Amino acid sequence: MSLAPSPIPAPQTKPLPVLHGPWPSTAPWAKHWPGPVRPASALTVAAVAGAAVVAALSLPLDRPGVGWLLTALAGLATAIVAAPAPATGGPPPLVVRPRYCPGPERVAWGTATLALFAVGTFRSAGWLFVLCLLVSTLTGALALAGGRSMRSIFAAYTMPFVAAFRALPWLTRGLTRINRPNGGAGVRIVATAGVSVVLLGAFGGLLASADLRFAEALERLVPDLGVDTVFRWVFVGGLAVFSVGAAAYLRSAPPNLSNLDGTEGRKVHRWEWAVPLGLLTLLFGAFVLVQATGQEPVRAFADEARQGFWQLSFVVGLTLLVLAGAARWAPRDKPADRILIRVILGVLTGLTLVIAATALHRINLYTDEYGLTRLRLLVFWCELWFVFVLLLILVAGRKLRAPWLPRVAIAAGVLALLGLAVANPDGVIAERNLRHSNQPIDLAYLSNLSPDAVPALMKLPDDQRACVLRAISDDLRPGDWRTWNLGSARARTLVNGQVGSGQGWC
Repeated sequence: MSLAPSPIPAPQTKPLPVLHGPWPSTAPWAKHWPGPVRPASALTVAAVAGAAVVAALSLPLDRPGVGWLLTALAGLATAIVAAPAPATGGPPPLVVRPRYCPGPERVAWGTATLALFAVGTFRSAGWLFVLCLLVSTLTGALALAGGRSMRSIFAAYTMPFVAAFRALPWLTRGLTRINRPNGGAGVRIVATAGVSVVLLGAFGGLLASADLRFAEALERLVPDLGVDTVFRWVFVGGLAVFSVGAAAYLRSAPPNLSNLDGTEGRKVHRWEWAVPLGLLTLLFGAFVLVQATGQEPVRAFADEARQGFWQLSFVVGLTLLVLAGAARWAPRDKPADRILIRVILGVLTGLTLVIAATALHRINLYTDEYGLTRLRLLVFWCELWFVFVLLLILVAGRKLRAPWLPRVAIAAGVLALLGLAVANPDGVIAERNLRHSNQPIDLAYLSNLSPDAVPALMKLPDDQRACVLRAISDDLRPGDWRTWNLGSARARTLVNGQVGSGQGWC
């Protein structure tokens, strides 16, 4: 019998929980996005509240205007002040991260987001501004969360929606910490706000009664405090707290998406991708060969283009997805695999470029025959972006690795949209249709354009101009300062003295 002491088992220790915002969490994904280590600072809470007030007072929900740009600037200021501050004492946090400093790429995405919001200050076309707002959600997510590959970009796009709900407890904890050491700081803040409102109301009323012009200016600035105005303030302010709070949360502690940036995935066998894509290449080649033979009259081909343009556009868009899938799953370890990728994907990309050029040619013929519309112009612009992305794919095929491709393609799309806004699409449509000689001028369609088209519409004959401007003048109704934009201001100056000067009809 051995008298040696039995070994003492090592104590079972549980791993430290990863901070998930200001509270611990054992979620599997918490290590990639633990959230801020500390509650929101007093400056961050005040910035979020200020941005919500700015949005409630200046954001017009029914039309573009300078209020959108002011709201974006307030959100940008909040994101800037929400940067994590270095530790100043107290117990060390469980998760230590270096101070975050955005790189030039994220600064560029943030600038693009601000430029997209600024479109509403210069253009009055509602459809264009809505499109800019939708794209700004992507550029804003890339500015806050980053993302390099398609997977990380998709993950970054979902981060603000999740951060909007994670930010509420974070801001609440920050507000609670503000009240504790100051002993009723929240009561003093409310009292300060109440005194400010009383002083402004009393002295503003006296000054307004002393001068008529000041009263008129004050009436334009101060909205009518009706039930609908208060409801709109509460709705817009609450929505701004969610969105701006999400931006501050992501700015304070952005997620780590580097594990999603790997472009190498599970590979398939050589023939599993080469055979279907080779057959698709033959199909595209047959289509291009048929298009190269035969010639139809312009009018007949224009009628055919009306039916085939959309199909060709869908073909180009779907081919981009096919090329992206092949680039990810096709093996490239052996020289034969690399040669096969370059040959099949290169030929397929080249044939797709020819198909895209055919689609552009068809829409040009159709536009020359039947005129230009918003949808035709927008799809033509998208087709040009498709062509640019296909050229990028050909460049990327040289090294068979292009981690820059998704970001460059998105940046090109954003620049294309901003270029479209600079070109004034409604004005281009009106100018093109006025030069159109094959068909009568569609006054009903021109009447549906935004005030951005008014400078071009001034070239119409007197009776037709009076008809069209009378319809567009409904969009030039006087509004407050929030809805001001350059396009409407220029149109209002030109329209004054024109409406009612003729007896035209549409």
